[in-house]
Amino acid sequence: MNAVLGWGLALAAFVAGYVGYGWRGVLLALTVVAFWLLLQFSRSLRVLREAAGRPVGHVDNAVMLHAKLQNGMRLPQVLKLTRSLGEQQAEPGGEETFTWADTGGDRVVVRLRDGAVTSWTLERAEATPAPTPAHGPGDPATPGAPPPGT
Repeated sequence: MNAVLGWGLALAAFVAGYVGYGWRGVLLALTVVAFWLLLQFSRSLRVLREAAGRPVGHVDNAVMLHAKLQNGMRLPQVLKLTRSLGEQQAEPGGEETFTWADTGGDRVVVRLRDGAVTSWTLERAEATPAPTPAHGPGDPATPGAPPPGT
């Protein structure tokens, strides 16, 4: 939620409480706003606790993370998707850059400005050629080898 909108709603709750019920309405509005803030804090701590229990910069599937990211997502939303803290890269300027990699070597690089996702890229791992089985001399599968029994 936008901070200006949140503070505007809190102010509206205080004004409506005062107009409707006087000082008791202001007290009720204060209680509701404090409860809302505690819920937000609890949600943030839950995401961080879950992310702290996993290796830094590791994600189960980098391609799926790349598909689920959207412009404007906040960092706690990204942490909820990855269930891991990202590996922070040194980036000059006002941007923050975090990377997550999977076991296959694919990486997602996420750039944030003011805590919101501005861009992200998927870096695929180099495809390594499959190893060919080694054949010795005289093996019929080896090209140029004399046929057996000659």
